Amino acid sequence: MISIPMALLITATLGSVFAGLTCSIAGVFVVRLNMASIGFCMSHAAFAGAAFGVLIEIDPLLTAMLFSSIAAVLLSPVASRAKLSTDVVIGIIFSLMIALAFIFLNLSPGEAASGSALRILWGSIFAVSEFDVLYLAILSVAIISFVILFYKEILSLLFNRKLAEAAGINTYVFMLVIVFMTGLAVSFSLKLVGGLLVYALIINPTSTAYQYFWDFRKIMIFSPLIGVASCIAGFTFSLETDFPIGASIVIVSAALLTVSIVISPKRRTAKGRA
Repeated sequence: MISIPMALLITATLGSVFAGLTCSIAGVFVVRLNMASIGFCMSHAAFAGAAFGVLIEIDPLLTAMLFSSIAAVLLSPVASRAKLSTDVVIGIIFSLMIALAFIFLNLSPGEAASGSALRILWGSIFAVSEFDVLYLAILSVAIISFVILFYKEILSLLFNRKLAEAAGINTYVFMLVIVFMTGLAVSFSLKLVGGLLVYALIINPTSTAYQYFWDFRKIMIFSPLIGVASCIAGFTFSLETDFPIGASIVIVSAALLTVSIVISPKRRTAKGRA
C-alpha cells in the first residue's frame, strides 16, 4: 500500500468525491441526450489543452478549460457551415485534438516520459491540489443548482427537444450550458482521472443507474452516488495495488456496470414482458 501524508490523502479523497459527483451528473445529460460522442470529444479536447499547458509550462487546468471551451463553441457552427452531421464534425475535432495532444507532449522538453505527462495520461493522486478540489466543489454546487433551478426545463429537454422548443424553451442555450459544464467537469477531473480515461467516469455511473431505474429523478440522484462510490473505491484500490488512480477508478466503475447489466431489474422486467 502507498504511504502518503494525511493532508494529501484528504485532498485526494475530496477530489475523488467531487470528481465522481460532477462527472456523473454531467453523464446523466450526456447519456440521456445521446451525446456520448460529444462527451468523448470534450474529454480529448481537455486532454490536448492540458498537454499544451505542459508544453508552455503553465497550469494545465487553464489550457484544458480553454481547449474544451473552444471545442464546445466550434461544434454547432462548423457542422452548420460545412453542411456535415454533428457526429462527423465531432470525429474530425476528436482526431485533431488527440493528434495535437501527442504532438504537444512530444515537443515538451524532457516532459514526454516524465511524471507531468504521465499524470495527464493516467491521472495521479499527487497531482491533485487544494485548488483543484475547490474548483470541483464550486462546479458541483453550480451543476446541482442548475438542475434544481431549471428542473422542469431540463426534464422537458431530456424527454423531447422538439416539444420543449414548442413549449417556448430555448433549448440551444440549455444545450450549450450542458456542453460547457461537461467540459468543465472533464477539465477539473483531468489531473485525478487522466485524459484518456475521464470519459468513462462520465458514462459508466449513469449507465449503471439506468440498469436499475426508470424514473429520471432517481437516475439523477443515484448516478452521482454511484460515481462517488466508484471514485472512492477506485482510489482505495489504487492505494492497495499501486495502480494509476484513473485506471483504478475506471476498472471499478466498469465492474459495477458489468454486474448491474447482469442483475438488472429492468432487463428482467423487459424479458418478462416479452
